[in-house]
Amino acid sequence: MKTAVLSGWGRVPVVPGVEIRSENLEQLTRNLPLARGLGRAYGDAALPAPGDLKIAGTSLADRILAFDQETGLLTAEAGLSLDHICRVFLPRGFFTPVTPGTRFVTVGGMVAADVHGKNHHRDGCFGEHVVSLKVRVGDGRIVSCSRTEHEDLFRATIGGMGLTGPILEVTFSLSKVPSPWIYEERRCISGIDEFLEALDTAAVAWPMTVGWVDALSRGGDLGRGVLFCGRWAKAEEAPRYSPPLLPQVEVPFNFPDFAPSRLLVRAFNAVTWRRYCAAARNSIVHPYTYFYPLDQIGQWTRLYGRRGFIQYQCVFPRAAGPHIVRECMSLLTRKGGAFLGVIKDCGPEGLGMLSFPMRGISLALDIPMSDGTQSLVDALNELVISAGGRIYLAKDALTRRQHFRAMDPRLDAFLVVRERWDPQRRIRSAQSVRLFGW
Repeated sequence: MKTAVLSGWGRVPVVPGVEIRSENLEQLTRNLPLARGLGRAYGDAALPAPGDLKIAGTSLADRILAFDQETGLLTAEAGLSLDHICRVFLPRGFFTPVTPGTRFVTVGGMVAADVHGKNHHRDGCFGEHVVSLKVRVGDGRIVSCSRTEHEDLFRATIGGMGLTGPILEVTFSLSKVPSPWIYEERRCISGIDEFLEALDTAAVAWPMTVGWVDALSRGGDLGRGVLFCGRWAKAEEAPRYSPPLLPQVEVPFNFPDFAPSRLLVRAFNAVTWRRYCAAARNSIVHPYTYFYPLDQIGQWTRLYGRRGFIQYQCVFPRAAGPHIVRECMSLLTRKGGAFLGVIKDCGPEGLGMLSFPMRGISLALDIPMSDGTQSLVDALNELVISAGGRIYLAKDALTRRQHFRAMDPRLDAFLVVRERWDPQRRIRSAQSVRLFGW
């Protein structure tokens, strides 16, 4: 009999586990202290700890409980997906104030990871827009928390990767948008130094910015890419119809491990860069194309083969200077490079006790799993520590315990709150055991 297994989105690691789902999240979580949404955390954050086989799946508990048309305040069960929010509310002129790079996440997952998006330099993380939470804590109680009620639990839950207990309900604000379309400006960037300057300039003028980086380019082309700036299109600029649902192409099987070779990806990146440089600079685009480009490829992680991949995301503080980003890109290319790179400008640190961003530059890198991947992550982490930066727990699969402790001085305060609400240490994940010991 085949043993049931679970994995994160990058399929690293794969662990024994069974996801138990129910529409009744309160009943489901009585004996299952760790929850999982749609499985889009890349690493082991939503995987059971060694010896803990079962995990609560929230995706069936997806009801909208209340919505105020005047204020945009929405209360929903934790399993409600961002995809459903987009389908229901975008045609009505509302959108989530912060969105990650996929719409296939739950609102509970958005809180637990304290997701950020292309507008972080303006609007911060998702947690900044959360009003209140309902959480089942370690002793079994269901506790409501907010900025004024059990604030320690509220702040530890936002960005706490589910380690304060399963989130049952979320109340947060939707934003009113002038149209459901995006006005986009693209700019071709020749290298990493130009990229950093362009991000600085764009942050002043644009509410949304993000860059695609050719993470395999070297020499004078190191860090070349494309900067995408965006804002919601005005009503008079936008098409009169709502954006249609886009077709999705499915990757039907795992590619051979050798298929996405660096030579092939390097050639693809070169063609992509030239195509963007030759394309029109300004256009009105579909919001899914702008926010969720990879969502149109179903099971796209299969392109990385059976061994899977990791996504490594870090942020370097402004105080470290622009040279540290250049050093990171150089280190990456010396050790094999990443197949996909995304660069973003981050604003101030968020409300959550372990929220990822800080004022600085974030790099997110898709790295195929190989025998040398752990040593590459070690080297990147040592660079991040030297610069005073940190990594994103929602993406992490390989960081060592001593590295995480060295890069995040907030950890001790988080563990104190976690101990207060879970003194018997019932709530744990594969990631918490790897990074914290329990």
